[in-house]
Amino acid sequence: MTDIPRNAVQRTAKLASLPIGVAGRVVGGWGKRLIGQSAEEVSSQLNAKTAEQLFAVLGQLKGGAMKFGQALSVFEAAVPDELAAPYRDALTKLQAAAPPLEARVVHRVLAEQLGAGWAKRFQEFDDVPAAAASIGQVHRAIWHDGREVAVKVQYPGADEALLSDLKQLQRFSRLFQALVPGAEIKPLLAELRERMVEELDYRTEASHQRAFAKAFDGDEHVLVPKVVASAPMVVISEWVTGTPLASIIRDGEQETRDHAGTLLSEFHFSSPARTGLLHADPHPGNFMLLADGRLCVIDFGAAAQLPNGLPRTLGLMTRLSLEHRSEELLELLRDEHFVRPDSEVEPDDVVAYLGPFVEPLRTKRFKFTRKWLQQQAERIGDLRGQDFRTGRSLNLPPQYLLIHRVTMGATGILCQLGAEVPARAIVSRWQPGFAD
Repeated sequence: MTDIPRNAVQRTAKLASLPIGVAGRVVGGWGKRLIGQSAEEVSSQLNAKTAEQLFAVLGQLKGGAMKFGQALSVFEAAVPDELAAPYRDALTKLQAAAPPLEARVVHRVLAEQLGAGWAKRFQEFDDVPAAAASIGQVHRAIWHDGREVAVKVQYPGADEALLSDLKQLQRFSRLFQALVPGAEIKPLLAELRERMVEELDYRTEASHQRAFAKAFDGDEHVLVPKVVASAPMVVISEWVTGTPLASIIRDGEQETRDHAGTLLSEFHFSSPARTGLLHADPHPGNFMLLADGRLCVIDFGAAAQLPNGLPRTLGLMTRLSLEHRSEELLELLRDEHFVRPDSEVEPDDVVAYLGPFVEPLRTKRFKFTRKWLQQQAERIGDLRGQDFRTGRSLNLPPQYLLIHRVTMGATGILCQLGAEVPARAIVSRWQPGFAD
């Protein structure tokens, strides 16, 4: 592959092919499921074709389209089991694979970013990419001082492609909504757009990674590779070898699943307090378990600035939900603009809506499962239920959108892992407003 297709007509045509094929299948499949038809009436063959078409197109386009697919992929645990197999396979592929760039294109980018003598900065450089992502691919190399390094190279044309994709995907958001019942797709796309514009400059990613590496330097549970060098379209960091979470999800032992899930939870909740940042790209491809038991975290392109740590309001909301303090909870939600101004909603209905989401904090340890997440998705996505009506009265203020998406993404990974985690202790320690 030479570079990302950036011609607007060409990219739009590919994306436009999705609703033609997907509309009948996805909306006619999960759409029927959502309004009460039995799963047996939904053809698994049609679902397989839909998954194949959808993720093949997203993967070929890379840029924003593939990023959106990766964001959706962490929610595959919410898909009903009887429909999930083809989507699970196709979604998971997006987390690790994409058509690679040709070596000559990679060399051209390196020359532009590191100078004509870029090759002298390496003892060795492998032209075959070790991994591919949404807007870049990673090459294994040996730096001039002998260190093994990961060289992340941005796809030429990623900026134009990314913005074009996200604009087009906005038009198709209703179709994608059927993929993930209960997830708000339009706000997800809008927020992804903001994050992705930031990700285009790898110097920002390098800055984030340096902050995380400094905060977690010497940590016994988490490793963040140190940055060696960076440029707008290239970032070089220390190479780390480990077992990807995707492999553990596929066939890991239960003890390993629990360990990985606990480390991931601790990292998610502790990072804002330790770094003033929230790692905002939670999918299994960005986490590895090392031989010494530590969790290695990579890809810091997307990060939320939280200089004061996680918002105290979220901890208060969680505690009030947990303790069924419905009147206080509704008052807090109204004060913080979580309730639409023109909406009438009953306090008990709000507790009933939010209560199941805080279930992992009711006990000392909680086992996250696909079934549990599926139940939540079906509950709030059931057009005939009270929870669906309550949800329509609620609002997610912009300043909480990213935190919500990342938390839901991390929860999706825990459910994919089937991990049993001491969630209450972790939240009590790191979430302001919950235990204090």
